[in-house]
Amino acid sequence: MSEFAGLSDHFIMRMHEFIRNEVQADALAGTRLIGLPAKQRADRLFREIERRGLFCNPIEWPAHLADTSGDVADRPFRSIAN
Repeated sequence: MSEFAGLSDHFIMRMHEFIRNEVQADALAGTRLIGLPAKQRADRLFREIERRGLFCNPIEWPAHLADTSGDVADRPFRSIAN
């Protein structure tokens, strides 16, 4: 059974769009709050969207997530003060 079984097309599309919005917010703010788990989730959602014959634009991931083969620790980012 699929992890998305029982979820409506609309809900799956909204989950993917939510992650896209968070990635865009990170890019605008110069932060890295969205990480690899969110990318993996978005990838699974995108595959499910395609499997259902739906359409959405792929998320444009920042460099530190676009290439998951390297170590992200040595890449610069702006942190958020608490």
